[in-house]
Amino acid sequence: MRNLWAPWRMVYISAPKNVECFLCSYAKSNRDDELFILKRGKYSFIVLNAYPYNNGHLMIAPYRHIIYPNDLTVEESMEIMDFISLSIDVLKRALSPDGFNIGVNIGRAAGAGVEHLHFHVVPRWFGDTNFMPILSETKVISQHIRSTFEVLKKFL
Repeated sequence: MRNLWAPWRMVYISAPKNVECFLCSYAKSNRDDELFILKRGKYSFIVLNAYPYNNGHLMIAPYRHIIYPNDLTVEESMEIMDFISLSIDVLKRALSPDGFNIGVNIGRAAGAGVEHLHFHVVPRWFGDTNFMPILSETKVISQHIRSTFEVLKKFL
């Protein structure tokens, strides 16, 4: 067996598990830089995923704790779509990806880590999947989240 050194995961593993949804907690906070919240709107916000598929992996979430897209108001839907478009524009300028995955997981059975509606915008590059996931079931994230936050913040 091979070990991959990832000491930053211990913060997550050993942290007390909040009863409150982390996205609801983020929405109410005033610690945007600490939580990697890049932009706030009237109805939703953009945040870096702390456990990303790739560097620059963003999430857009409404402030309201809802589960399904059909529970969004028209205003929330419009702002979220605007934030998805803005996220793509910013990621293109800041990180020059070759493409994007955009999606939403609804319910834990579908892969949602939290039952609070949120949309993923994941930048992709040719070659960003290599032998590591195939041979060792390990994904390598090439940039620290703080560095990614600082780069993206300059474009917003």
